[in-house]
Amino acid sequence: MRIDIVTLFPETALAPLSESIIGRARGQQLIDIRAHQLRDWAEGKHRKTDEYLCGGGQGMLLKPEPLFAAVEELRQEHSRVLLMTPQGSPFKQADARRLSKHEHLIILCGHYEGVDHRVIDTLVDEEISIGDYVLTNGAIAAAVVSDAIIRLLPGALGDARSSEEESFTDPNMLEAPAYTKPNSFRGMDVPSVLLSGNHAAINTWKKEQAMIRTRKNRPDLLP
Repeated sequence: MRIDIVTLFPETALAPLSESIIGRARGQQLIDIRAHQLRDWAEGKHRKTDEYLCGGGQGMLLKPEPLFAAVEELRQEHSRVLLMTPQGSPFKQADARRLSKHEHLIILCGHYEGVDHRVIDTLVDEEISIGDYVLTNGAIAAAVVSDAIIRLLPGALGDARSSEEESFTDPNMLEAPAYTKPNSFRGMDVPSVLLSGNHAAINTWKKEQAMIRTRKNRPDLLP
């Protein structure tokens, strides 16, 4: 799989993707991920990538010319083009799984007040948001989305079951609480059922606790 990130801040996009699981996946060549400087496709002496909004309004908007040039150069036969934007559809675990099946992703990173809408109408296959808040630039969001996708690639995780036994594997349920040794710490004990060896009881406990945790932290997920 290959991911090309187009941004004004390529180092910001790649920094979180160089360590731990993702760093190992890159080292094993499970993923070819590159971050490109948008200014490389800008024209003129100053390589300008932004301009004032037509019709007025605060802030600046990314110009269409460099974004079109970037996508036209990077796009392959099976490429899918994503735009990181607060106006996009909420990114879910199911989206990460779906996108991990693609051979090539091009991720465009919004900045300032976003991008000229002709880019969205003509080039972009999906607008994606990682949450209802605004970041300084889309490179941070692109790193988040890339991380979620790459860890699902075959061989990226040490145990193939890891991605199947975590929060959002069931889109309506969070993961149950988890414990490790020591069994007793500062007067707080690991729930006895987890030490019982009774796997049926343990599974029942996990389901009950997952429901309690979901109801407390994410009641919006429950049907």
